[in-house]
Amino acid sequence: MALSLPTAEQWAADCAADGEFQQAARHWHGGLRLQIGDGQLEIAVADGQVQAGASDRSEGIITYSGAEQVWTEMLAQVPGRFHNDLMANLSTAQGLDRDTEAVVHAQYYPAVMRAVELLRPAPAEYPLRAGEVGEAGRFDAPVGRYIHLNLGGFDHRIYFEEAGQGIPLLMQHTAGCHGSQWRHLFEVPEITERFRLIAYDLPCHGKSVPPVQQEWWSQTYQLQGEFLRSVPVQLAQALELQDPVFMGCSVGGLLALDLAHKHADLFRAVISVEGALKIEGSHDQLGELWHPQVSNEYKARLMDGLMSPTSPKAYRKETSFVYASGWPPAFLGDLYYYIEDFDLRESAGEIDTNQVGVHILSGEYDYSGTSELGQAAHNAIAGSTWVEMQGVGHFPMSENPEAFIRYLLPILDGLS
Repeated sequence: MALSLPTAEQWAADCAADGEFQQAARHWHGGLRLQIGDGQLEIAVADGQVQAGASDRSEGIITYSGAEQVWTEMLAQVPGRFHNDLMANLSTAQGLDRDTEAVVHAQYYPAVMRAVELLRPAPAEYPLRAGEVGEAGRFDAPVGRYIHLNLGGFDHRIYFEEAGQGIPLLMQHTAGCHGSQWRHLFEVPEITERFRLIAYDLPCHGKSVPPVQQEWWSQTYQLQGEFLRSVPVQLAQALELQDPVFMGCSVGGLLALDLAHKHADLFRAVISVEGALKIEGSHDQLGELWHPQVSNEYKARLMDGLMSPTSPKAYRKETSFVYASGWPPAFLGDLYYYIEDFDLRESAGEIDTNQVGVHILSGEYDYSGTSELGQAAHNAIAGSTWVEMQGVGHFPMSENPEAFIRYLLPILDGLS
């Protein structure tokens, strides 16, 4: 089917009328050029003001090019796996090319991706989870507290929230984020009647402020495995948890497998969400994630591209919001463990699932911890389980909690 595109004038008008694009394009002087097969669609931007056609500037121009069939998939109302986002397409070599200076691209990627979204047919509305909006004055289930742990030789004041009763279930957030990602699970009686949910913020994340004894402000933050593993281990010991379950996503998903390998005696089971044995990449090539000329909006928009287009938009934007709110070095520093430090390819076969259960869940749209990587981890760990979660991406518990809970409950049923 031939690709149907608006005129450049209509595209420019749509961008000019869109509040999200206008917010993201402020201060941009340049333009966006889409090379679509033999055709071209282009808008110019001057301090956020949009015009049809080419810019009269040579700087600040961002170009994406690809065959018409690739753009047909990118601009579908519900794009398929890895075609929902420009960076997803690039990262998985699905047919697009980019030509721009790296920092300029990072500065205005939120505007670029929104402009591309405006070329798609209007998306369907996907519902929020039942009971999301409550009456004024209603209390949610979790209660928050702080606990002091000695981590790496320093006193850390760690924040955690908990609700429920029964089997302890520690929950680790993703890189650069905090425990609010798990908020929906706290409100599910089918879970909290059997499990004591405990969601904690890593040091330097969320409400776990840095230690006062350490000059953290003068040091490069890099999350390493020994330190990371010590957080749930010491928290479980300090709270005197008996045979707890550990569940983590992304960085936490890798950590789940790490704990199964190195601390099988402490946990009855681990649930690895978006887990893998190794994430390929180069930490040194991610400098735009913490750059003095790039804001946290870039991280937020990148995370949006890791999620499914069928997840409720409000939840996708909330997930991105948390990334835009974090300490600027935290995300890049966490990715040191994610990309450089963690590697279980040679040792995954040592995990004994008779001692610690291992369950792996992979989101269909996740182009980082892909389903293929999750399945490979499952194949390497005898006795583990693996499921691909359809219609979700890298953050299932926060982007689409209803879908995630459907996949999680069978695992919890087997543990209770």
